[in-house]
Amino acid sequence: MTADHRLLDMLVCPLCKGPLQLRRDEQQRPMELICAADRLAFPVRDGIPIMLEGEARVLAAEESL
Repeated sequence: MTADHRLLDMLVCPLCKGPLQLRRDEQQRPMELICAADRLAFPVRDGIPIMLEGEARVLAAEESL
């Protein structure tokens, strides 16, 4: 487990404090951290998770987690 993985394991949703799932793009780079409970996707920009409610996007109802 790398340092990045350990850091991601420690992060929780800033709203509900629930677990987050990492979503990667086609090149396997971190893209978003998903909160299934709140149906929010927090962006990862330049390898840095942006854990602000105002920066999160709401997941569409048909979007898989």
